[in-house]
Amino acid sequence: MVDSSMTDSAKVSPGAGPSYAGWIGKLSNSPIYAATIGLVANSRMARLVLLLAIPLVWIVTLHIGPIYQMARISVMDNYPPAPGGTVYTLDNYRLFFQEPLYFMPFLRSIVFAVCVTATTLVVVYPVAYYVAKVVKPENRTRALLLLLTPFWAGELIRTFSVIMFLANRGAVNVFLREIGFIDRPIIMLYNYFSLSFGVIYLISLFMLLPLYSAIEKIPTSLVDAAADLGAGPWARFRRVILPLSRDGIISGCSLVYLTSIGVFAAPLLLGGPSSTIFPEIIASLFHGSSDKWPEGAAFSILMLAVSLSTVGLFMRVVGGRTVKLM
Repeated sequence: MVDSSMTDSAKVSPGAGPSYAGWIGKLSNSPIYAATIGLVANSRMARLVLLLAIPLVWIVTLHIGPIYQMARISVMDNYPPAPGGTVYTLDNYRLFFQEPLYFMPFLRSIVFAVCVTATTLVVVYPVAYYVAKVVKPENRTRALLLLLTPFWAGELIRTFSVIMFLANRGAVNVFLREIGFIDRPIIMLYNYFSLSFGVIYLISLFMLLPLYSAIEKIPTSLVDAAADLGAGPWARFRRVILPLSRDGIISGCSLVYLTSIGVFAAPLLLGGPSSTIFPEIIASLFHGSSDKWPEGAAFSILMLAVSLSTVGLFMRVVGGRTVKLM
C-alpha cells in the first residue's frame, strides 16, 4: 500500500511551475544541447576526442611545444633575433662536430651513462629480487617503503649527503681511520668515482621499481619446476628468472640511461674538472651571453636525438628477442 504522504509530495501544484522532468525534457530538446552535450553523448568519435583532449593539450604545450621552440632557436644565427630579421643556419650543428671541446664531453657523457646504467642494474637487481621473492608477502610493502624513504628528500639534499659521506672527514674515511685501515684520508670526491656513486644513488629508484614489478610477477611454480628438473641456482636464474624479468630490465635501463645522460646537479656538485660531461657544457652556453643560446639549443637537440635513438635501438635489440625457458 502506497503512503499518501509520499504521493502528495510527488504531486506538483498547478501554480508551482514546470516540474524537474519538464526542465530536463526542454533542455534535451533544445538546439544548444543537441549541438554540445547531445553531440558528445551520441557520437563515439566526439567522446573519444573529449577524452583525449586534456592529455593531448598537456603533451603539446608542455612537451612538444618546448622541443619545437628549442629546435627553432637551434637554427637561428642569433637569439633574441636581430631587428633586421632572423637568419636561419646550420652552423650551430656544424660547430659541434668541428670543435673537440664540445664533441669529447658528449662522448664522455654517453659512455658515462652506459656505465652507470649497467652498474645500477647489477647493484639493484639483487635488491629487487630479494624484496620480490625472498621477503614474505606481508612484509614487502614495508621493505619497499624502507627503500623508498631516502627518495622522499630532494635531489640537492641527497647530493650533499653523498658529499658528507665521501668527504675527507666523512663517514667512510672516519670509519677506515678508526679501524686502522688508513692513516690519511682517501680522496673520493670530485672525480669519476664520486660522480658515479652519487648518480647511481640518486637514480636507483628508476631501476628498482620496474625490476621489482617484473620479478614479482614471475610464477614461483616455474622456478620450482626448474629445480625439480635438476636445474641449479645459476641455471634457474639464467634460464627462467632473467628472461621473464626482461621487461623490467628494459624499462629500468631505459629510464636510468635517459636520466643519467642528462643529469646536471650531481656532476656540478660531485664532479671535477676532469669529469666534465655534456650537460654542463650546454648549461654554460645558456648561462653565458645571449648569443650562445642557438649553440646551446643545437647541442640540446643533438643530445635528445642521440639519447632517444640509443634507447630505441636498445629496446629493439633486447626487446625483440623471444623468451626461451628451457
